Parts: sequence; C-alpha cells; structure tokens
Amino acid sequence: MTMSMTGYGRKVLHMDDASVTVEIRTLNHRFLDISIKLPAALLFIEDKIKKIIRSKFSRGRIEVAIEITGSSIVQKKVEIDWYLLDQYMEKINIAKDRYGLAGELPVSILTTLPDIFTVEEEKQQSETNDALLTSVEQACEQVLDMRKNEGSFLFQDLMKRMSTVEDIVILLQTRRTLVIEEYRKRIKVRVEEQLEGHTLIDPARIHQEIVLLAERGDITEEITRLFSHIEHFRASIQKNDAIGRKLDFITQEMHREVNTIGSKSTDVKLSEWSVTLKGEIEKIKEQVQNIE
Repeated sequence: MTMSMTGYGRKVLHMDDASVTVEIRTLNHRFLDISIKLPAALLFIEDKIKKIIRSKFSRGRIEVAIEITGSSIVQKKVEIDWYLLDQYMEKINIAKDRYGLAGELPVSILTTLPDIFTVEEEKQQSETNDALLTSVEQACEQVLDMRKNEGSFLFQDLMKRMSTVEDIVILLQTRRTLVIEEYRKRIKVRVEEQLEGHTLIDPARIHQEIVLLAERGDITEEITRLFSHIEHFRASIQKNDAIGRKLDFITQEMHREVNTIGSKSTDVKLSEWSVTLKGEIEKIKEQVQNIE
C-alpha cells in the first residue's frame, strides 16, 4: 500500500492529577530522522520511544513531543549525604575548641553547607512506563492511518498521471514513422530545388540521406526504455515496502530519456510532446517526494 510521509497523531493520558499529552508529527525526509522533545522527568524512556518509532516508520522526519500538565507524575525525594555532614560537624566542633568559640549552631546552618542535600526523582513504576509507551504507540497508529489515507489519494493521482505519460509515449512512437516519411519528402524537395530539373535524382542518394537523418533522430531506444520504466513504476507503487526512493529513481530515469528525445528531435510535434511529457514527469516526481 502506498504510504504518504505526512501525518499527525495525538494522545492524552490522564494519570492521577497529571495529564500527559503525546503529539507525533511526520514530514517529508529522504531518510528516517527522529526528533523527540521530553520533559526532564521522562528522559529515561527516550530510547524506548525511539525503538517504537523505528518499528513503525522507515522514512520521514518524525517529531515527537510529550508534555506534562498538572501535578508531576514523578515523585521527588530529598537525600542527605550523612557521611559528608558528619565531616562538617566534626570540623566545626574542632574549630570551636581551637578558637574557644561558644554558642549553639542554628539548624538553618545546614542549608548553607554545600552538597548536603540533593533532590532526586524516583523512577517511574512499570505501570506508568507501560501507559506512557502505549500512548506513544496509539499516537503512532493515528499517524499511520492518516498517512495511509493520504497515500491512497497519492496512488490514484500517480496512476492517472502515469497513464497520461504512457499515452504521450505512444504518440511519440506513432509519430516516429511519420517523421521518417517527412524526412524523405523534405530531402527530395531540397534536391529538386538545387538541381532545378537538370539532372535525374539518384534514389539511392536520397535513401542514404534519409537513413542518416533517421539515425540522428532515432528515439526508438528511448521510447522502449520509457515503456519499461512505466511498467516498473506501476509494479513498484503497488508493493507494501517503503518505495519512495525507488519511485524517485525511476522518475529520474524517465526524465533523462525525455531530455534525450527532446535533444534529438527535429520535428515540431515530437518537440511539443516531449515538453508536455517532461512536465507530467516533473509533476510525478514532486508527488513521489511525499511517499514513504
């Protein structure tokens, strides 16, 4: 199934007095590029989120944003470095004895001692982790649904445009035979104008000139390759794999063949059709950029 690279998903998770909002947005990109914005309290699950993303997407820029509102879902606790505090108190008492200092130390002095107190976030319980990661997966599924729907429209549009391309290539193929006949008539007229009826026209010479012109303007190989690319494109776009880069390569090859036809052509109709064909292929190439 054809899959677009643009999509959006959103999931809100309610936990006690807190709400966690998971938003995922996907954009066009040649490769898989993951960007995750998390509150500091959730940094510990970043790797797990990346693992989920990689299992769901193979191409595109994936932007994940998680926001917490309300009470923190992470419990904090204060830790005391008792060993360090014991050393502070010991040194303070030594200083009092050495300098004959008197008086009781206020409790508030503890808050001025460096590195005594640290605030740590308790690790989430496994249930909380599972709920958060499940929300990420659900948001991913919303994105995938949107990408599939858009991909269906892209598929229909590209198949229609490829049919237009095929019709023009058929016209080029049909026109090629007429062009050779026009070469023959044109050369004959030129020879007659030059000779002005004084000498008989050598049919062999005319045939030779026609062959030379036909070889220089022969587009048989280009047309054959275009038909092959069209068939390859149609077969590839119906696969379930990530086909965006492959389709992009095929359209580049088609573009190259059309440029060659345009450079070889000395016929007005062939030139007009090759320009039209080039425009259609460029439109296809633009649309292919949106496919995963």
